[in-house]
Amino acid sequence: MRTANPALGAETFKSFAGAASAQAMTIDGTVNKTAILLFLVVAAALWPWTLGSTNPSAVMPFVIGGTIGGLIFALVTIFKKEWSPVTAPVYAVLEGLVLGGISVIFEKQFHGIVMQAVGLTFGILFCLLLAYRSRLIKVTDNLRLGIVAATGGIFLIYLATFILGFFGIQVPYIHSSGPWGIAFSVFVVIIASMNLVLDFDFIEKGAEMGAPKYMEWYGAFGLMVTLIWLYLEILRLLAKTRSR
Repeated sequence: MRTANPALGAETFKSFAGAASAQAMTIDGTVNKTAILLFLVVAAALWPWTLGSTNPSAVMPFVIGGTIGGLIFALVTIFKKEWSPVTAPVYAVLEGLVLGGISVIFEKQFHGIVMQAVGLTFGILFCLLLAYRSRLIKVTDNLRLGIVAATGGIFLIYLATFILGFFGIQVPYIHSSGPWGIAFSVFVVIIASMNLVLDFDFIEKGAEMGAPKYMEWYGAFGLMVTLIWLYLEILRLLAKTRSR
């Protein structure tokens, strides 16, 4: 199994094959854990959101601190999966602080954009979950390969943009509100959305292989990584369209 999500790598469940037991990972359990992580993200986001409604500049420590802390706990979770019942909730809280801060900044510029982004994110999630469960979308090796390649390409573009920014070099078009910038954001949103399908498939396969119970937290963490990415990309796309 191959997935573009770095939290759900190709070898994640391999060693658990045939180890099913009463304490094994289940899809329902992963859904419950995902709901808990979503609640933590939203609850944590309310702090910088409330603070930033009166003083937008005050949210930057939340964004910077949450980003650094979230990255650290994400890496710990990926490399120490058995710690995920603790590290995944901490990651969710830290990312909630980041999302709350970023969201209030966008909301100050474009009123109503956050609710639109949230609605589109969950709308895409439920539509793709329904399509996956009804087998309207089948995860084939070619589909996996295409999504993995596209996700890797996006990551390289973002990495190059980040590095070149230190030298004052701006990558043209993709970050603008022009047709090319909007087209790029639409493409990224599509790829981020398709990563959800790979995550669904990966979690289902993990449950079938009888992964340990703590992998429910890890599966939920992996799904949260994709959802957060999707929300941020939708926010960027909406901001570009409103800036025209």
